[in-house]
Amino acid sequence: MKLEATTTSENQELQNVIISKIRDLINYKNLEPGDKLPSERMLSDKFEVSRSNVREAIQRLEKYGLLKSIPQSGTFVANIGVIAMNGMIEDILRLETPDFKSLVETRILLELKTVKLASLRRSENDLKNIKEALDAYEKKVISGEDAVQEDLLFHLAIAKACGNSTINTFMLSITPQIIMNFEKYHVCDKRLSVIGIEEHKEIYEAIKKQDPVLAKQKMKDHFSLLYQYCYNVALK
Repeated sequence: MKLEATTTSENQELQNVIISKIRDLINYKNLEPGDKLPSERMLSDKFEVSRSNVREAIQRLEKYGLLKSIPQSGTFVANIGVIAMNGMIEDILRLETPDFKSLVETRILLELKTVKLASLRRSENDLKNIKEALDAYEKKVISGEDAVQEDLLFHLAIAKACGNSTINTFMLSITPQIIMNFEKYHVCDKRLSVIGIEEHKEIYEAIKKQDPVLAKQKMKDHFSLLYQYCYNVALK
């Protein structure tokens, strides 16, 4: 009987089991860099899990550069020595799902950098995208609707404008978890959303003027509530 993950924690645990088994398979079979792994179907049958579970585990190892999937060809061991690979897999297995405070702190650190870079590197098209996200946020707030997603889309537009694909990827990876947790942890008071409109406009204007110092300060002011949240959590 094949196992199916039903919750996030269970899925994480199951992925870790599969990743451990893939590591053992590589070691047992003495697979070298560039060697092909058995197919997803074969691994699914061997590990007694679903193919989707195997696919998720492989994608996770791909994310860290340990495996490489080639369409119509299969999945291959990356060009990494066995000792290094075993060490990296051990580190991956120890990784925990980040708590909301960690996500918030990471977001703040990233965005103070992205807004400076965006000020220096933004194109006219980037500026247009940021303004459209700002307008969408303002429209939602004024109509009394929840605007958490529009808020984060504004910040993602800035991340894209910074011209650093790695930073942009980090932002994209943490944004869904932040969206899911904003209301859960009551970080944002809806009454402050109106203030957020003006703060967004000030950030936009600083980027438009290509003033990185001002842009960073305006972003820092915008994050004052999140700074307070992190401080309060640290005191608990």
